[in-house]
Amino acid sequence: MPSALPDGDPMPDSGALPPHALQGAADRPLGFYLHVPYCATRCGYCDFNTYTATELRGSGGVLASRDNYADTLTDEVRLARKVLGDDPRPVRTVFVGGGTPTLLAASDLVRMLGAVREEFGLADDAEVTTEANPESVDPAYLAELREGGFNRVSFGMQSARQHVLKVLDRTHTPGRPEACVAEARAAGFDHVNLDLIYGTPGESDDDWRASLAAAVGAGPDHISAYALIVEEGTGLARRIRRGEVPMTDDDEHADRYLIADETLGAAGFSWYEVSNWATTDAGRCLHNELYWRGADWWGAGPGAHSHVGGVRWWNVKHPGAYAAALAEGRSPGAGREVLTAEDRRVERILLELRLSDGVELSLLRPAGLAAAGRARSEGLLEAGPYGEGRAVLTLRGRLLADAVVRGLVD
Repeated sequence: MPSALPDGDPMPDSGALPPHALQGAADRPLGFYLHVPYCATRCGYCDFNTYTATELRGSGGVLASRDNYADTLTDEVRLARKVLGDDPRPVRTVFVGGGTPTLLAASDLVRMLGAVREEFGLADDAEVTTEANPESVDPAYLAELREGGFNRVSFGMQSARQHVLKVLDRTHTPGRPEACVAEARAAGFDHVNLDLIYGTPGESDDDWRASLAAAVGAGPDHISAYALIVEEGTGLARRIRRGEVPMTDDDEHADRYLIADETLGAAGFSWYEVSNWATTDAGRCLHNELYWRGADWWGAGPGAHSHVGGVRWWNVKHPGAYAAALAEGRSPGAGREVLTAEDRRVERILLELRLSDGVELSLLRPAGLAAAGRARSEGLLEAGPYGEGRAVLTLRGRLLADAVVRGLVD
């Protein structure tokens, strides 16, 4: 969830969608993203729409308080029910992200999930995930989440090396994320993810190998590994600009990615998206697959983005402005756009190419098909798992995914 909102058309106060948005909805899964915008401290690399207590003090008053946030977000879930009308779909996935969702009481997260369940119902096999900071949970907290209906948890590990965590301004101690996996398993969570970041200034190949080994050894069934992106306006960007820490380059990122794929593959993980590996199909993050496959999701919370039937919209960023809109009976939407058929074709190529089952060649135009042929001859694409009708990135292609996809969308 980037800190800057895009331009767009005005959002109606009612939040009403164009009639075509729900056409064919029964054939598309529906998910909910619930954004919790609070953090205890701001990490130096973070560009997400998050706020510390100091940043909110005097800016939004009681409306921006963590104490009543679950009630405020519940109001948006009820608005979603009004907007989607008699849409019969039960919710397939719920993902609580942030920020640090686990700064709220576990009962608040369970209450937010309860609002989705009460208004829409949950599919029998619904995936319900929350992100968690390793230092903000304990066995009792995790047990309360599991009892309340959560069945997947994602811990922000980032690195096993203290000096790397220090550069990232992460506050947890090495070893704590691994302990959290054991605590989650004991609480009854079948699906546990660890998030890792590679390419931090000062990180060596051996540091990265140690982080991967620690993550694998903890026993999760899912690991995400993302290259560090230094966003303008962040504390880390300012430190690099002042020369306090070095900047890694693309070659280092490529080396770290190859190390990750080799290490995780040897440990029984398979890639299913460029930055994500799971030990089984059941271990994949179904919620993220909704995004990558262009399904429908409602994003509730400050700055959250939504997409239903080719209509995309985004909420106001500040928690105070968000709460004020809902208190006045208005949609908190800041703007929206109606995607054209061409927009949706291009987005499908951009996102589906990242997946292990690739993109349908029928989506490509002649120039894109020619580019796919060249990429295949260069060892960047291969035939999909279901035959010649799809194109899938090879390992080398994953390293150059952005360049490959630019050719395919022509």
